[in-house]
Amino acid sequence: MRSLPLTCNWFTYLLTLHMGIIQFYRTQSGRCPVEEFLDSLPDRDAQKAAWVLRLVEKLEIVPQQYFKKLVNTNDLWEIRVQIGGNSYRLLGFFDKSTLLILTSGFSKKQQKTPAKEIELASQRKRDYLQRRKHI
Repeated sequence: MRSLPLTCNWFTYLLTLHMGIIQFYRTQSGRCPVEEFLDSLPDRDAQKAAWVLRLVEKLEIVPQQYFKKLVNTNDLWEIRVQIGGNSYRLLGFFDKSTLLILTSGFSKKQQKTPAKEIELASQRKRDYLQRRKHI
């Protein structure tokens, strides 16, 4: 049985093909949750998310308003997208020192990142690292 790739290398036409250091986690069944989340956003919000992803990818030092390590987690990071009154977060982790794997996205409604979102990102991180061992 052929194994599926662990990451998605594209989002939509909004992102260029220069996704060198950011990749999207792919489930074992082939779903790409981050891409599904981004595709569900209104066009203007998706365009802002794409802009922030490019910013995180291209800048050596990214302002905390766009990219921040989550405290009290197992090395999880968040990409922060703010547009109008809407706040979105994309959670992920580093594989090696330069490859950021984004595992999930959600609309942020409260000050604190929901525990269920942190647990989901942690579970997907474990899954990714486990499957990567067997490649």
